[in-house]
Amino acid sequence: MKKAATKIGKLLFIIAVTVIGTLQLQSTMPSADNAARPSAGSSPAAEVLTQLAVKGRAPKTGYSRDMFSSGWGIIHGCDLRNYILARDMTSVSYVDDTCKVQTGILADPYTGTMVQFFRGTDTSDDVQIDHVVALSDAWQKGAQQLSPDDRFRFANDPLNLLAVDGNANQNKGDSDAASWLPPNKSYRCAYVARQIAVKAIYSLWVTAAEYNAMANVLTSCPEQVLA
Repeated sequence: MKKAATKIGKLLFIIAVTVIGTLQLQSTMPSADNAARPSAGSSPAAEVLTQLAVKGRAPKTGYSRDMFSSGWGIIHGCDLRNYILARDMTSVSYVDDTCKVQTGILADPYTGTMVQFFRGTDTSDDVQIDHVVALSDAWQKGAQQLSPDDRFRFANDPLNLLAVDGNANQNKGDSDAASWLPPNKSYRCAYVARQIAVKAIYSLWVTAAEYNAMANVLTSCPEQVLA
């Protein structure tokens, strides 16, 4: 009996040491959110990137555009679409005495090409208004927790809106920086900096792959400021 008790005692001691060692090891291992991240440089945009939370993508359940806005908001008496068209294009003309843009020329940041805009059923979509941080992407990275008013503000924030080539906008869809970047490489630094600025303002997070893609872009522009 005494020998059996001694063996049991030794076994319990070994188990205890093993458990303690395992717990100590786990406590020193980085979590998914705090795992080592690649350097993004020291630019103002990179510094803000390092402050964003890194998490997995939440389910898209419950998402619809109407969860943000059922249409364009109004700014200075004009709807956001026409306001952004006028802001981002040159040689702009208007419909009669309204703020509706009739024609204009867009120096498209996404493709680096010049796009002629003519208002019309078959031509208006040549220039589209992109949500730089897509609504669906935002929904899966924190916007579900925003109030309805804040989601409306997000969807209609001029900082998050950009007039771009229609085909490029369709190719982007609701992608984040991990799966889509502008074909115009000279605009990529400004593009991710703008996404970082928007996500910081609205407390949205990035995925690890998204963080890595943004960091990789920012290493090529060491003085990049936020948009």
